[in-house]
Amino acid sequence: MAAVLFLARIAYAFSWYNIGAVLPLIGGRFGAGPDALGFVLGAFLAGAGLFQVPAGFAAIRWGNRNSSIFGLLLMGGAGVLSAFSPDLFLLAITRFAAGVGAAFFFAPGLSLISSYYRAGERGPAIGLYNGAFNVGAAAGLVGGAFVGEALGWSAALLVGGAAILLAGGGVALLIPPELPRDRPRTRSALWFAGRGVLRSRSVWALAAGLIGFWAVVNVVGLYFVEFAQSARPGWGLGTAAAVAAAVVLISGIGGPVGGWLAERSRDRRTLVAAFASLTALLVVSIPFLPLGPLIPLLLVLGVADGIVFAVQYLMPTYFPESSGDGAALAVGLINSVQVLVGSGLTILFGLVAQAQGFTTAWLLSGLLGLGLLPLLLLIPQSHARPPPATVVPASRA
Repeated sequence: MAAVLFLARIAYAFSWYNIGAVLPLIGGRFGAGPDALGFVLGAFLAGAGLFQVPAGFAAIRWGNRNSSIFGLLLMGGAGVLSAFSPDLFLLAITRFAAGVGAAFFFAPGLSLISSYYRAGERGPAIGLYNGAFNVGAAAGLVGGAFVGEALGWSAALLVGGAAILLAGGGVALLIPPELPRDRPRTRSALWFAGRGVLRSRSVWALAAGLIGFWAVVNVVGLYFVEFAQSARPGWGLGTAAAVAAAVVLISGIGGPVGGWLAERSRDRRTLVAAFASLTALLVVSIPFLPLGPLIPLLLVLGVADGIVFAVQYLMPTYFPESSGDGAALAVGLINSVQVLVGSGLTILFGLVAQAQGFTTAWLLSGLLGLGLLPLLLLIPQSHARPPPATVVPASRA
């Protein structure tokens, strides 16, 4: 069951990132610059951000499996429709709908993964779930560029949507329904079931403290090809997409490593802050380095961001107020805050790049990545530690 969700996560990320590889083609088709293209990218993020919390409540009400299937089918259908957009406005609308579908898959899917493993063992599995995103994102960047150059940007988006629809069908067929149980049916009962998560200081601190980090990673994945085309014209679309894909792909290694470290770290706040700071500092170096030294630094960046995401998504599954059924809502709330604010920062990056150049935009994103990390200290120390080891008594003969 976990393997099916890993594959669905790969398809999900493919459809998320393949548009980044064909942004220059879309810009050429509609005569749009980085600022207008930023609104298209931001529309997806806005849809994903606005519906993360509703998706968490949907998981409490209808179960993680049903919410995940709905999300994949909605995201896939919108992805297919986006391929036929006649203008940027309708492209942004379909990308918004795809983002809504993404919201309904991500956190419920992670909660399903978490439920398959015992405390102390789920870190690497959640890290692999996060790493599957990086595999799909890299495939989206490379595959999007390949299909885009051969058949055009519409074909690239169509392939992504079709992959998501297949993934939704696979989850529906291969993951059995969750065990029946009494679930909240009224609004008041649903609110009562989720209010502890919505009021959690730990959840809010984790969400806000890593907003800048989220934005930094997102702009690297979505804007690096566009940056390379303007600032490194000798690279070509394929070379730029390959470098971006390598960074995203190597992040998949950081996922299980981060999960393993988090299960053993004495203070997960320090672990997250250290690797988030490294990510921000490496992003600042992007506009100042040639291709040779830039590639190894970007690969280190990829591993670091994979570690941070894995630890961030593992922590709420151990918070007392968000364990069990509340995990999807907690992860959804964290993602909602980061995606909503991050979508605004993604648009801001495009505006700054258009007005002041990419160098200023990269510097600003690095500062944002560092600025909010002190908020992680609001997480109580007891919530930042891994749970005590479970001792299983020996059976008596």
